[in-house]
Amino acid sequence: MFKLKGMLSLQSDDQTLGGADRIALLAKIGETGSITAAARAVGMSYKGAWDVIDAMNNLSDEPLVMRVVGGKGGGGTRLTERGQRLIEAFAALEDVHRRFLEQFETLADASASDIKLIRSLMFRTSARNQLSGRVVAIHKGVVNDTVELALPGGEHVVASLTSESTHDLGLEIGTEAIALIKASSVLVGLPDESMRLSARNQFAGTVTQVTFGPVNTDIRIRLAGGAAMCAIVTTESAQALGLEEGVAVVAIVKASSVILGTSR
Repeated sequence: MFKLKGMLSLQSDDQTLGGADRIALLAKIGETGSITAAARAVGMSYKGAWDVIDAMNNLSDEPLVMRVVGGKGGGGTRLTERGQRLIEAFAALEDVHRRFLEQFETLADASASDIKLIRSLMFRTSARNQLSGRVVAIHKGVVNDTVELALPGGEHVVASLTSESTHDLGLEIGTEAIALIKASSVLVGLPDESMRLSARNQFAGTVTQVTFGPVNTDIRIRLAGGAAMCAIVTTESAQALGLEEGVAVVAIVKASSVILGTSR
């Protein structure tokens, strides 16, 4: 038996205004009249909170939050009537959404793995390489963090992202995430024990398909763990390496070229 959890999100003209976390920020601004206090209450940085508010104001038909200059309190932030109505509407929708999700608890034949697969199939992006995994390590830095995902086939993908992104994505040990890698960011090399590279991601695999073009060539690689990876290299490079079906290769990706996404 599984329990399905859903996330309610508001949109304006196909643009996402945000979900519960952003509405919570609005509510705290209404309570405190301070962006600093509101950001602290919901676990955001001051800059991150203003980025969120600016984005929501830009997407909304009317401002949701206004800056207040001067006065006895020396200024601050104020929730507009439009912002207050949005909070109330979201609360009402959350109640409907909760009752809707409760109906799924009767679907005994559905499994957690089925739901996970459906969610992954609905993820749309232009990146050709989408690798689903689970966070197994996070190495914190002053500005950037290094996050390591374990893939079902046994490979590990390392991504370098800002500490703020790690926080905003809610990444922690055990979090499920998707690694996105553009095909043009994948380098292809031939196995060589003496080869030493600074790139954190080096995946052994076998070429399964080569599509030559006048300038670039599309290479499809089956990794040792079973996942597929696409690479775009120059046709000159593909010919020089002798790339063809069945050739053993190494797919190389810099950690800074890996984008992580979550369903949060």
